[in-house]
Amino acid sequence: MQIKPLGSRVLVKPLKQEEIKGGIILPDTAEKERKEQGEVVAIGAGEDVQKLGLAVGNKVLFGKYSGEEIKMDDQDYRFLNHDDVLAVIE
Repeated sequence: MQIKPLGSRVLVKPLKQEEIKGGIILPDTAEKERKEQGEVVAIGAGEDVQKLGLAVGNKVLFGKYSGEEIKMDDQDYRFLNHDDVLAVIE
């Protein structure tokens, strides 16, 4: 199944983030204050999102509680508005 975001929205696949501190593994379900990372899967045709210069495959940084979560084909995704994308990770 393929999804095309409408307007100035971006579809991202959140990346799993595990953190090891002192031999204790904190999975991505643990409460963290840091931002989330994800990979851009699809980009809408809206003017605002086009100005960001994003491309499919870019890794981006976004707020932990930003956007709308969906599950498709047993994979979690998140729809973000263009202003929810904070940075591109290079």
